Amino acid sequence: MNLDLSGKRAVVCGSTQGIGKASALELANMGANVTLIARNEEKLKGVIKELDTTRGQKHSFVVADFSFPDQLGDRIKEFTSANTVDILVNNTGGPPAGLAIDAKPESFVKAFSEHLLCNHVLVQAVVPGMKSKKFGRIINIISTSVKIPLKGLGVSNSIRGAVANWSKTLANELGSFGITVNNVLPGATMTSRLTGVLEGKASQSGKSFEEVKKEMIDEIPAKRIAEPEEVAAAVGFLASPAASYINGISIPVDGGRTGSL
Repeated sequence: MNLDLSGKRAVVCGSTQGIGKASALELANMGANVTLIARNEEKLKGVIKELDTTRGQKHSFVVADFSFPDQLGDRIKEFTSANTVDILVNNTGGPPAGLAIDAKPESFVKAFSEHLLCNHVLVQAVVPGMKSKKFGRIINIISTSVKIPLKGLGVSNSIRGAVANWSKTLANELGSFGITVNNVLPGATMTSRLTGVLEGKASQSGKSFEEVKKEMIDEIPAKRIAEPEEVAAAVGFLASPAASYINGISIPVDGGRTGSL
């Protein structure tokens, strides 16, 4: 099985923590040259130092805030004018928890901009280079909510579903160019995002953090919460030459929690 990414250039978004950082580390371990994108330059510099360079990989970063799609567009266009991107990992922090019925319209607009619009800006910048090489991997980190909506995540459920359908549409449009577009759907994963969700549920229910965490674990057949590296392993496989005929799918990495096929 060919999992070698030597000579490939991967752009990984939201890569200073959690699943984004784990994905960047995994792709570098597989031989890729990795370009990180996030808004905090100091954190980006720290992650760069952790990336594998044993095969001569050269890593870099782009500072951009996903709250400003135009800024992101300008910076990725500047980068792709001098670099061809083979792998794009779209990953953005989820919208705040809350019921859909209580959400203000601007919350949906903000989430749509940060997720779908920013993903689209990035894809439009990297696809010409992928087409020229007849090789491309676009991997979107979304959520298992695209299979079954999650309670208390109204805005997130809505926007993640939009991203999943956008992704499937792109898979159909780009498949003939050797470009695959797939989604990785993390379940409960030990990140700062999950900690915030659990703290919110604990506050609303009057239960302790550990009680709420145990209730979540009890719903998972694997009986544990995932580590970011386990999600990153799915990203690495989909990015590899071995996954060349896998296109337009959404893969839950959730220990079996999602109650659908």
